[in-house]
Amino acid sequence: MAKLGRELRAQGIDVIDLSLGEPDFDTPQHIKDAAIKAINDNWSHYTPVAGFADLREAVCTKLKRDNNLDYKPENIITSTGAKQSLANAIYAVVDNGDEVIIPTPYWVTYSELVKMAGGKVIEIRTTPESGFKVTPQQFEAAITDKTKLFMFSSPCNPSGAVYSKAELEGLVTVFRKYPNILIISDEIYEYINFVGGHESIAQFDDLKERVILINGLSKGFAMTGWRLGYIAASVEIVKACEKIQGQLTSGTCSITQKAAVAALTGNLKPSLEMTQEFTRRRARVMELIKDIPGFKCFAPEGAFYIFPDVSYYYGKSDGTQTVANAADFSMYLLNTANVSSVMGDAFGEPNCVRFSFANSMPNIERAWARIKEALAKLK
Repeated sequence: MAKLGRELRAQGIDVIDLSLGEPDFDTPQHIKDAAIKAINDNWSHYTPVAGFADLREAVCTKLKRDNNLDYKPENIITSTGAKQSLANAIYAVVDNGDEVIIPTPYWVTYSELVKMAGGKVIEIRTTPESGFKVTPQQFEAAITDKTKLFMFSSPCNPSGAVYSKAELEGLVTVFRKYPNILIISDEIYEYINFVGGHESIAQFDDLKERVILINGLSKGFAMTGWRLGYIAASVEIVKACEKIQGQLTSGTCSITQKAAVAALTGNLKPSLEMTQEFTRRRARVMELIKDIPGFKCFAPEGAFYIFPDVSYYYGKSDGTQTVANAADFSMYLLNTANVSSVMGDAFGEPNCVRFSFANSMPNIERAWARIKEALAKLK
């Protein structure tokens, strides 16, 4: 969809991008200053595979400050983005035939990485009515003797679901019955939270050694292009990930690492201000979609997307185009309203479409006015 949108813009068409998966903000100045200093100080050589010592210490400092989690540098490995962190972790623990339980909707890369590692994806369907969260009963029903891993995100891309401590405790009661199941907890949207403090499943001490915590700088610090992610996990898992990464990419960018130290240990005010703006946009989007018939939409609790069920429009036509599924729906909006979105099939939910509000308020207003007008033509 991003590619098609770019092609239309190249033709002079005013396409409004609601497919964006990154903050529309600049990296905070103090982080950029740290990178400039690192360049001037000639931090330009190969880096340790797991990351500079001061960066791994900074991750530990952040996890203690923000999450009350105690980790040591040997529990940390940094990578070229949280996507590489996920890949390292999955390749390290998933073998051929292992089953990996993933609640829907999920970020598109989860299932593909599992398949690449030779594993089998076991989806648990959630619904807008449940806040797109899996229940302990659903989770336990999906477990077999082949289950190796459970992976989820909170806040979630694309649904915006955020698990409370009580909801995590419900899942933890199941994990305690099955001590061999590992857990990947993707917390990349941690700071973009509209319902209160972030809760990590790593806070439960008896599970901590089984948790592979994934995080990074792209969302909370507007550093998508800098490419810095990290894992906090048991020493055994971190060492396995270090071996894998050492053969694939080795250590990540030296300048990014020095900037990351400033991000993780510095003032969080820019991140909090960014979340405040996302909060305002979220409220406005939820107001705007009230006037659109047929949308079933859970109010996101985190991240910067809405993920409505749009199946009401399946089978409808404007006389020239018929919407049969989510892909058709997104293409219809691109061609008719010149607004890009992402179909839900890729996230494991074929009745839904993802719309980002990581765009300016004027663009959001214009986009949703166009969407409303285009959908009114479908009969």
